[in-house]
Amino acid sequence: MNKIQLTVLAGVGGFVAALIFAAPMTKGVASTDTYRQLNLFGDVFERVKNDYVREVPDSDLVENAINGMLASLDPHSSYMNPKNFSDMQVQTRGEFGGLGLEVTMEDGLIKVISPMDGTPAARAGLKTGDLISTIDGTSIQGLTLSDAVDKMRGPANSQVKITVIRKGEKKPMELTLTRAIIRVDSVRFRAENDIAYIRITTFNEQTEEGLERAVDQTKSQIGSRLKGIVLDLRNNPGGLLDQAIAVSDAFLDQGEVVSTRGRRASDTQRYNARAGEVLPGIPMVVLINEGSASASEIVAGALQDHKRARLVGMRSFGKGSVQTVIPLSGGTDGALRLTTAKYYTPSGRSIQATGIDPDIEVQQTAEAPPAPDPRDIRSEADLRNHLEDEGAQAKPHVGPVIKPKPGEKFDDFQLTYAERLLRGQEVVSMSTATPAPAHAPN
Repeated sequence: MNKIQLTVLAGVGGFVAALIFAAPMTKGVASTDTYRQLNLFGDVFERVKNDYVREVPDSDLVENAINGMLASLDPHSSYMNPKNFSDMQVQTRGEFGGLGLEVTMEDGLIKVISPMDGTPAARAGLKTGDLISTIDGTSIQGLTLSDAVDKMRGPANSQVKITVIRKGEKKPMELTLTRAIIRVDSVRFRAENDIAYIRITTFNEQTEEGLERAVDQTKSQIGSRLKGIVLDLRNNPGGLLDQAIAVSDAFLDQGEVVSTRGRRASDTQRYNARAGEVLPGIPMVVLINEGSASASEIVAGALQDHKRARLVGMRSFGKGSVQTVIPLSGGTDGALRLTTAKYYTPSGRSIQATGIDPDIEVQQTAEAPPAPDPRDIRSEADLRNHLEDEGAQAKPHVGPVIKPKPGEKFDDFQLTYAERLLRGQEVVSMSTATPAPAHAPN
């Protein structure tokens, strides 16, 4: 079957013939059925190739056929063409050659959201609100945001020319910038008086290092006054499994972090914490919400099961499956992202399509959330073809829902609640949906 697979990915003119000659290599009834199905696919391929109303490249037909096959499995299995595979590698590395800009698209131009400190963009004086109209003499008009970003990226020490339109300036500015290695910080942190606030936005190759830096610097800033840690995983879509394990390990002294189980018993793998914690004995709260998925749920589940942290917020997304990225032809033909296992928390819970419930459910606003729209994707269970977790079902939350009192305004009520909880200023009343003491704005 490997020979068939490789031939399909090649997408060359002899596609159908290759299927016919490759299939008989296998034996048995199952192989005969497979041969029939491949022959059917070959017939359809030839019909479309010869008779469709317009000519379609073979490579497009093959790629779409692969995508259709994988999309029918589950929402997270997919084929990445070489371009998408390259983009995925950049994202997981968290490091690339570029200018150091956070950008968006506005009225057909690239709008600067923010230049990153210490990058070529910051040194060149680019500001929030600047518009980029051309890159190396090519107009931005007609390009997608992704295409424009690709043009600004490139090898370190190479140069790129951009035209910048700035409000208040009479003429556009022509700037030549030298690209540098840009690191995307997935970990952000600050001292909230006597609380160490650490936010992880995604799990990429820089996350473990970023966490170490966050812990060291907040410890030095707060010192002996440190009363607690808030680990904010809200709206973190996940990322690399090994980084989720490393983050969990940092706050655990021993025990299992997570296990993964595939279709065969021999596929089971268990990952355990090593001895030693970065902040032993310091109380901890983990913030989660419906946007916390995958690797975020691994961390939250491990710290909850080991009773190392209290989870505060709303039920998580419920993505409890593991995807393996398999390069094809060494990556020259892209890669296959295939769901190969489910993961389980230390207590043996699978949260696939069920999510993780916080220990204390805290709503961000006083208003009741709107009734769910059937078209909205609010959790893994809303995704078409999602994997079911055998024997487990999402349960309605029981107990009080903490929320601001009517009329109270907070920049971030969930964070305020977590900090007050760590300081001993909150008591959860099981007979009321609001905290016992009055709140003070953060």
